[in-house]
Amino acid sequence: MTVHNDIQNLPAFTNAIITIGTFDGVHTGHQQIIELMKTEAAKANGETVIITFHPHPRKIIKAGDAPVLLLNTLEEKIELLGKSGIDHLVIVPFTETFSNQNAEEYIADFLVKTFHPHSIIIGYDHHFGKGRTGNYQLLEEKGIEFNYHVKEIPVHMLQEIAISSTKIRNSLLSGDIEIANACLGYSYFFSGKVIEGNKLGRAIGYPTANLQIENEDKLIPGNGVYAVEIQNSKFKIQNLKGMMNIGVRPTINGINRVIEVNIFDFDKTIYGEILTVTLKKHLRSEKKFNGLNELKSQLAKDKQDALAALK
Repeated sequence: MTVHNDIQNLPAFTNAIITIGTFDGVHTGHQQIIELMKTEAAKANGETVIITFHPHPRKIIKAGDAPVLLLNTLEEKIELLGKSGIDHLVIVPFTETFSNQNAEEYIADFLVKTFHPHSIIIGYDHHFGKGRTGNYQLLEEKGIEFNYHVKEIPVHMLQEIAISSTKIRNSLLSGDIEIANACLGYSYFFSGKVIEGNKLGRAIGYPTANLQIENEDKLIPGNGVYAVEIQNSKFKIQNLKGMMNIGVRPTINGINRVIEVNIFDFDKTIYGEILTVTLKKHLRSEKKFNGLNELKSQLAKDKQDALAALK
């Protein structure tokens, strides 16, 4: 897959089969659209082109509203789409100026002039242009003028995508990681920088890497203890086993929410490094224990449970 960040310097695509969307999560529903694109590209001897926007349009159009909780950062989305067999990913800067194009300008000056599509695969409920006045019918009408085809994404597929996206978010926020992973088609993951903590874990025999999540839009799962795998490119860490706690640490009367990862059989100093944590199983909810000894006993059990889950 070739990633394009400059829409002013795109190559001449061959019989471009395009679709437009955020593809947040690149989950099993999105994979169906990708397979549909591949099928159409094979028929037309063409190339598949996904058009996505950055930042998320809601951050521009509805700036100041509640945070946009995304399943993927842009880098994660690129990684996941790269595994899907798509030919091209075009990342379009979403600005206020771009959002103010009317629907006809969007079709003529953006879609046609920029991509020269052979076919546009889109949902019946897709809207575009200032005030969201453009729709599937307008795309079809303009297709006659500009010589492109419009293919509708089946309703059942769109409904599945909407249901899956909501289900994944709700499941992650409530700590139901197994359900979320099943809907995603892969295990949910996020990355964070290792920062200094209060070193309590080290004192009781379970040293942890405290993670600072630098992308404010990334959805962090609900509080609790998870079985996880850990990666880091610098130290060539691949799928090390561990357990992670997300929460306020009520046993020590904590206030701030923290993310702490205990990496099994690992003793290197990694402050400032970026760890990628892949969530495999939710082990238990966060709870308050009667002192550090009781907490330490529970952590021993958590480790055994995590090892069993990660076999």
